[in-house]
Amino acid sequence: MFKIKERQSLVVSIASRRVIRVLRHYGRIQYVSKKMRYVIMYVDADRVASVLPEIKKLRNVTKVVFSHWRELDPEVVDLKSTGLYKTQDEDD
Repeated sequence: MFKIKERQSLVVSIASRRVIRVLRHYGRIQYVSKKMRYVIMYVDADRVASVLPEIKKLRNVTKVVFSHWRELDPEVVDLKSTGLYKTQDEDD
């Protein structure tokens, strides 16, 4: 039976788009922003520890950050329900 592998999303800041071809060897590229110069890619969770230093060593890679997508709560409908924003101003 087919088993879904756990993946980790990485946001890779790049200086040149030439490095995109090399990044394909490390994982699946999901999105490339030409204007803001970053790549969103997925790497298998069991390979992240070995792949991350290799990606950081690449010539045109400026920064690699883990995506916080997994940490977001899918049940949040609006920000008012989280308590971050108050509906009315409170006087001291």
